[in-house]
Amino acid sequence: MDKFFKLKENGTTISTEIMAGFTTFFAMSYILFVNPAILSLSGMPFQAVFLATIISSAIGTLVMGLFANVPYAQAPGMGLNAFFTFTVVMGLGYTWEQGLAMVFLCGMINIVITVTKFRKLIIKSIPESLQHAIGGGIGIFVAYVGLKNIGFLQFTSDANSIISSSVDNGKVTNVVSNGGIVPALANFNNPAIILGLIGLIITSILIVKQVRGAILIGIIVTSVIAIPMGVVDLSQVNFQENSLGSSINELGTTFGAAFGPKGMVSLFSDTSKIPQVLLTILAFSLSDIFDTIGTFIGTGRRTGIFSKEDEAAVEDSRGFKSKMDKALFSDAIATSAGAIFGTSNVTTFVESAAGIGAGGRTGLTSVVVAILFLLSSFLSPIVSVVPAQATAPALILVGVMMMASFKEIDWVNLEEAIPAFFTSIFMGLCYSISYGIAAGFVFYVIIKLVTGKRKDISPILWVVTLLFVINFIVIAIL
Repeated sequence: MDKFFKLKENGTTISTEIMAGFTTFFAMSYILFVNPAILSLSGMPFQAVFLATIISSAIGTLVMGLFANVPYAQAPGMGLNAFFTFTVVMGLGYTWEQGLAMVFLCGMINIVITVTKFRKLIIKSIPESLQHAIGGGIGIFVAYVGLKNIGFLQFTSDANSIISSSVDNGKVTNVVSNGGIVPALANFNNPAIILGLIGLIITSILIVKQVRGAILIGIIVTSVIAIPMGVVDLSQVNFQENSLGSSINELGTTFGAAFGPKGMVSLFSDTSKIPQVLLTILAFSLSDIFDTIGTFIGTGRRTGIFSKEDEAAVEDSRGFKSKMDKALFSDAIATSAGAIFGTSNVTTFVESAAGIGAGGRTGLTSVVVAILFLLSSFLSPIVSVVPAQATAPALILVGVMMMASFKEIDWVNLEEAIPAFFTSIFMGLCYSISYGIAAGFVFYVIIKLVTGKRKDISPILWVVTLLFVINFIVIAIL
C-alpha cells in the first residue's frame, strides 16, 4: 500500500489518510440528501437519485484515488444540480431525461478537452496573482458555506426586493430576492445555533493545539453533543424508508434514461432548439471545468499535492504522465458516469479541502471516501445523524487556512489587486467558484487593455474570457 500510494514520499501515513478520508466524507455527506431533494423537483425519483448520487460519487472518487493518486473526492456539484432543475427543466421546459443527456454530452466534451490538453493549457494561462486569489477565494467560499450551514447568518428582504417566490400548499418554499436583501448575525436562541458555536470552539481549540485528527474529532464530538441537546433525534432514524432495496428498485427508472426515447433521441429532434441545446451544454461545461480547476489550483498549489514538476508536466507532457493530467481526466469521466446512473454533473468537491486540512495527501484518502460512500447506501440513516452544525466548523476553519494564499498578492498594486479582489469576493457572495474566476478574468483583461499591456493576456485567456461573457449572455437570455 505504501508503494502504490507513495505514502512516505508524500509525508503521510495510513492512519492519517484514513482519518482524512473520514473528514472529507463527513464534510460533504450532506450531498447525499441535498442532491436528491433538488433533482427530485425535476420529476426524478428521490430514492433513485439518492443511489445514483452514491454510485457516481464512489466511481468518480475511486478513479481519482487509484488513477490520479490525489486526495480529492467527487460528487454531484451544488449549483450545477440547481441549474439542472430550475433552469434546464423548469425554466427551459426540457425533460429530466433530456437534461441527463446534456450532462452526458458535457462530460464527453470535458474528456475531449482534457485529452487534447486544452483544459491543462487553461490552468497554465491563469496569471499567478489570480491563482493565489483563487486559493484564497475558495477559502472565503468554503468558510461562507460553513457560516450558512451552521446557522450564524440570517437574511432579511423587504417586499420590494422580492423578485419571485414558490408556494406549495400555502407555504412559501423558495424566495428569490435582489440586492435589497440584508445579512445579519442570527440570534443565539435555539439549540442548533448554540451547538454550532460549541462545535466551532471545540474544533478551533483542537486545531490550535495541533491535535492529530482535530477536524474529525470535532465532527464526532459535536455530533455526540447534538443528541442530548435535541438537535439530533435518534428516534427519527427510519431504516425502512431509506432501505437499499427501495433505492435499487427506483434506480431502474433513471439508469440509462439519458439514452432513451425521452433523452438523447428526442434532444435534437427539434432543429429550432439545437442552438439552445448547444449553449446549455456549454453553460454546464464551463461551470464544471472551472469549479474543478479552481479547486485544484486553490488546494493543490499551497499544500504541494501538485508539485512544480506536475505543473511543468501539464505544459510539456503528452498523455497522462502527471498527477494533474490524471486528476483532470478522472474528473471528466465522472460527469458522464453520473449521467448514466441518473444525476447532474459530478465534479471535484471543494470540501476535499477539509480532508487535505486533516493531512490527506494521496489517493488513499479518496479510496476511503469512496468506500464510505458505498457503505452509506446501507447506513444512510446513520450518516444523516451527523448534523450540519458538526461539519460546518470544519468548513469554516479550513477556509481560514486557505485564505493564507492572499499574502502572496501585491494588494498595493491595483492592477493586480482589483482582479484578485473580484475573483475572491465573487466566489463567496455568488456561491460559485466558476463565477469568481469569470469575474477575475474579465477584470484582468479589461485592466490589461486600458494599461496598454495586451501582451500579458494569453490567447487561452482571451478565448476563455470570451466564453465566460457568452455564457453570462446566454444565462441572461434563458
